[in-house]
Amino acid sequence: MNKKLVALAVAGAFAAPLAVQAQTANVTLYGRLNMDLEFVKGQQVDGSNPTVNRVSSNSSRFGMRGTESLGGGLNAIFQIEQNVSGDTGNAASSSIASRETFVGLQGSWGKVTLGKFLMPQDDIRFIFDNSITLGTSLLSDGAIWGQAQESKSTGGFDARTGNNIRYDTPNYMGFTAALQYSTRDSSGETTYVCPTLAASAGNIGGGDNGNHLSETRHANVIGGNVIYVNGPINAAVSFERNNKVRQYVSDTAAGAGNPGFDAVHPFFAKDTDWTIAGGYDFGTIMQGFGLRLGVGYEHTKYDTPTGDLKRDYWGVSATVPLGGGKFQALYGHASNGKGGAADSETVGQLRHGSDTSANLWQISYVYSLSPRTLLQTGYIKINNKDRASYSFHINPYTIAVGADPSALMFGIVHLF
Repeated sequence: MNKKLVALAVAGAFAAPLAVQAQTANVTLYGRLNMDLEFVKGQQVDGSNPTVNRVSSNSSRFGMRGTESLGGGLNAIFQIEQNVSGDTGNAASSSIASRETFVGLQGSWGKVTLGKFLMPQDDIRFIFDNSITLGTSLLSDGAIWGQAQESKSTGGFDARTGNNIRYDTPNYMGFTAALQYSTRDSSGETTYVCPTLAASAGNIGGGDNGNHLSETRHANVIGGNVIYVNGPINAAVSFERNNKVRQYVSDTAAGAGNPGFDAVHPFFAKDTDWTIAGGYDFGTIMQGFGLRLGVGYEHTKYDTPTGDLKRDYWGVSATVPLGGGKFQALYGHASNGKGGAADSETVGQLRHGSDTSANLWQISYVYSLSPRTLLQTGYIKINNKDRASYSFHINPYTIAVGADPSALMFGIVHLF
């Protein structure tokens, strides 16, 4: 049965009085099941390094989206999307609207949306990231870039935030831009305790959404991008700023090493991340030569009570057609933590000082059985220096400090 007809039937079952209006809208059910078998290694705190076998669901999803013409080129748009735990079927993260969910208006002037969705920084990652595996498995270089495995309360960027308003421009001669603002208000989490705080500090973190204490201190997240696409050329720049999202509190008002803040006068961090990316597809200008190269550079700066904590990241990827599929290799390097912060000052997986850098290596191959069904395999290894502890972004794995996690995966993806 046609997906649009099924969607209308579902909508009618829940809202019969709106059936006439629903029939004038363009409504589509869609989704993705992305499953794999993984063989994972990484030294543990006790010194062991077993090979762990896992079946994982890689950001599988199910959703409904639609548009309604309002006349004069203006359209109402909506989407409701949820995570699907294909491996266990019952994860708490698989509730309705747990992924990209919004309502808005779109016209020749661009698009405005309100809801829960990824920041604009995410739009540029496939210029240099592992695009052929959809960026949603443990092969993702979000293991290092953007500290994407962290929530907003622990220093993450490229997050799926709640309470957003966003504007996307129309395409002008290959250029597009986006600007997004997250209010972090009290409709977000209400029980999250930021791990940078003492246990008695209370609920002031707010995860990726926010809470009442976040809104009273006017915490917010703002991000934007500018992207250029023209033939073989991709180029982009993005920024993201977490304003007063992380909060430090000391339980002691005096004593050796006291940084001069307490529960009454806390320290509010202002964290910023910039990424520049570029790509060139030689296949569009050289027949039979399908090489595509991508490069990315990121600069991250965190506020801490002891000073700035900074880090640079750069990555490069190469993609070529091979045997009816695509092969990709990627290398990324995260520098030592630097800046004026004290040695060993830590935000997320980033630590200040020597021997805190890491290298990431990844190779992958994807074969298309059809336009909607893919087979994929890949290998990833993260080489951490002695004081670093970076691990996987999607499907995380706990390791000891200085360990070098690695993984081999075999998977299948079906799009519907």
